[in-house]
Amino acid sequence: MKRLFTITITVALALLSFAVPASAHIGSPNVFVEDHAGPYRLFVTVRVPQVIPGIAEIEIRSEANDIGKITVAPMQLTGPGSQYAPVPDVAQRSKTDPQFFTGSLWLMEFGSLRVRIEVDGAKGHGELSVPVPATAQRTLPMPKFLGAILGGLLVVLMVAMISIVAAAVREGSLEPGRKAATSTAGRARVAAGIACFVVLALLLAGGEWWKAEASRYADHVYAPPEMQVALQAGPGGEQLLLRENSTRIATGNPRRDAETSNFDDLIPDHGHLMHFFMIRTPAMDSFWHLHPEPSGAERGFTARLPAVPPGHYQLFADVVLRSGFPVTMIGQIDISAIPGKPLAGDDSGVIAAPITSGGADTLTSALPDGGRMTWERDARPLKANVPLLFRFRVAGSDGQPAGDLEPYMGMAAHAEIVRSDGSVFAHVHPSGSAAMAAMELAQASAPGGSIGTGMSGMTMSGMAPGMTMAGDRVDPEISFPYGFPKPGLYRIFVQVKRAGKIETGVFDANVE
Repeated sequence: MKRLFTITITVALALLSFAVPASAHIGSPNVFVEDHAGPYRLFVTVRVPQVIPGIAEIEIRSEANDIGKITVAPMQLTGPGSQYAPVPDVAQRSKTDPQFFTGSLWLMEFGSLRVRIEVDGAKGHGELSVPVPATAQRTLPMPKFLGAILGGLLVVLMVAMISIVAAAVREGSLEPGRKAATSTAGRARVAAGIACFVVLALLLAGGEWWKAEASRYADHVYAPPEMQVALQAGPGGEQLLLRENSTRIATGNPRRDAETSNFDDLIPDHGHLMHFFMIRTPAMDSFWHLHPEPSGAERGFTARLPAVPPGHYQLFADVVLRSGFPVTMIGQIDISAIPGKPLAGDDSGVIAAPITSGGADTLTSALPDGGRMTWERDARPLKANVPLLFRFRVAGSDGQPAGDLEPYMGMAAHAEIVRSDGSVFAHVHPSGSAAMAAMELAQASAPGGSIGTGMSGMTMSGMAPGMTMAGDRVDPEISFPYGFPKPGLYRIFVQVKRAGKIETGVFDANVE
């Protein structure tokens, strides 16, 4: 008989250093979207500022050279004010590349925002809204040289203020050419002393105010929420009980955060309230994509486990708040061998070869049915902070393009991109890195209010350029827009559905 046991752990939060931004994805704050603005196909990159208020950099590449003008504007994604846009900024066309546009926008508030992109060209007018989770990712330290300059200027200003007060008392009532009397000079010294005391008091008060403001801002710096994880016996075998470790899943916006607590008020994303990922570390050779269900009285979620190999697992749980803000929670757990139950529904997993530091990039991955997935890329090294279009082709056991691909949770495919140290985790789709639930909210907020304004009007969202659907079949060439946030060794899990079975390709990438 299977041994029943319960182990409760408090997750050790892997706090990222200030140099590693934290966002809806872990360590991957920028937003990448490839979609239609009316008749125009765009590849949009939003480089989210690390501090709020801050300037977001917008990069837009059009598929064809038929665009005359692009404007961009920041807006609330949902709630009061989401229907009102400021005066848009005109994106600048590159002088060397007529299909590339850039712009910059001030993001003034924490939380769920969107960038509205309006396009005018040879085919008329089009619009696309890109959801942006705006969070303070760090507090910026003052450069030492700037601190020294400001300190010197402060000393000069203090001396000048005290000197002005002393001079006013000593010489303010003198006739031209007369020298100050001894008594007047004494009063000037007293006035200078009083002025010095007042200036120092103001400096101390200002310093305390500055510290209070800095502390308040630091409280709003976003960090991935912790999870509490318990491995326990359930009616169908071992299962994980997942609970958020704090009182609220915070976005950094005090007004918005008051509306959402714990796992309340979540909205489905690809038909599930939570997407849960388990990756055995450090080998990254055991990967599981599960979909926990609400646990009711426990105010959490439970995930029924398959036959998971023993080891130390890094955990990531994706949810989307009612406001459209996507949250990735993190945790860790040590698991003994579990017999588990067969995978069912949308749950999937793969056992792969361990990731190897210093090894060559992986360009092909064998699939369980004898087929093969190929990463189609050129020989150039991969660079950090460069937007890329990842292209993968699926072939059957006969080497021919697979003709049996089906939508997987309404998408052509899913991909999970993870840095070997766990500091970067991104769950992306052919339409990009934005959560599809947030994308749908953004498009519903556009004029006309219909989901699909910029998503080709489809519930099977995420079709890449050139990808077609025949009935419920998906083209064997799939692409994902994304950019590695920093150098390092990455593992990429690409998931497709073939003839009713979910298969996962595994690829390694060295990023410079």
